Amino acid sequence: MQTNLVGEFATGNVEHKLLAGFDYTRQMSQVFSKVDFTPSFLDIFNPVYAELKPDESTLPDFGGDEVKASNWGFFLQDQVSLFKNLKLLAGLRYDTLSQKTVNRPGSSIEAGTTELDETALTPRLGLLYQLTDNLSLYGSYSRSFTPNIGSTATGRPLDPQKGKGYEFGIKTELFDRKLLTTIAYFDITKQNVVGTDPDFPLFSIATGEQQSRGIELDVAGELAPGWQVIGSYAHTNAKVTEDSDPANVGKKLFGTPDNAASLWSTYEIQQDNFKGLGFGLGLNYVGDRQGDNANTYRLGSYVTADAALFYKRDRWRLGLNLKNIGNVKYIESSFGDNASGSNFGPPFTVIGSLSVQF
Repeated sequence: MQTNLVGEFATGNVEHKLLAGFDYTRQMSQVFSKVDFTPSFLDIFNPVYAELKPDESTLPDFGGDEVKASNWGFFLQDQVSLFKNLKLLAGLRYDTLSQKTVNRPGSSIEAGTTELDETALTPRLGLLYQLTDNLSLYGSYSRSFTPNIGSTATGRPLDPQKGKGYEFGIKTELFDRKLLTTIAYFDITKQNVVGTDPDFPLFSIATGEQQSRGIELDVAGELAPGWQVIGSYAHTNAKVTEDSDPANVGKKLFGTPDNAASLWSTYEIQQDNFKGLGFGLGLNYVGDRQGDNANTYRLGSYVTADAALFYKRDRWRLGLNLKNIGNVKYIESSFGDNASGSNFGPPFTVIGSLSVQF
């Protein structure tokens, strides 16, 4: 749930755009497991698969938990136009987290209830300076607070993830502001990142730290009446700076490609009988990624293509989106280790929509 309130006013010659609001999230998870660590063998020349299925009634309880977490967030932000070419943004967010974990007895967990209550105050600052009518410089700094849902092998709730980030860039508006471009450098650090417990590999701990640095380029504009184009490219150097396994420190962060790019274009007929009819075509590229933080295997790069067909009339819009029109088979993500497997990306998918504006 989220509610925002926006107001604009002036104090003398200084213009303000004030944003205030709150949000609330509630999450719940239940885990119960039985695990058999007895090795099973399969004759690959004469396999009998039924022998690999254990009798669940005889398996020992490995524990589990029920986690309930609620998070309230309150924020206030003011965008101030100090001069015609100088804007300042300052914001503050207050979070309060309450998490309760009920542990079931198991091999390493003692039955009982543990609670975690934390608060955090996170700032956000930004500055934009307009050098010319078409060129602006900007910079921003922010901190973050994100709950980690789950518990450790001893049943203790995971500490929240905390982060900080910097971004500096250049914005341009070309061809009578019909083409907007942004090039930016970013530096993001996350702490208390959830990772595998080296002593209990089936459980997690929140002790890791990750750093991502890179350059991002965004382009958006109307090349001709009805013809819209959006493109982006990012080069990211993401690495592990702290980990429960010291051998992982300095290695590439799993699941993050060095290079990624996308391009999307739509055209809408502007006149005559087919006015409002439009179509779109786009490409998405994701480069090679590491499959785990130990960098023992890689996920291959892939390119997918999407298409769209839509018709707009008055307040109504009818749309048809075609995802992965080439039905490319690719690995979208992994679970961060070489034992839990990976996730295939969605196959060719058709999505229809009907919307109306009030």
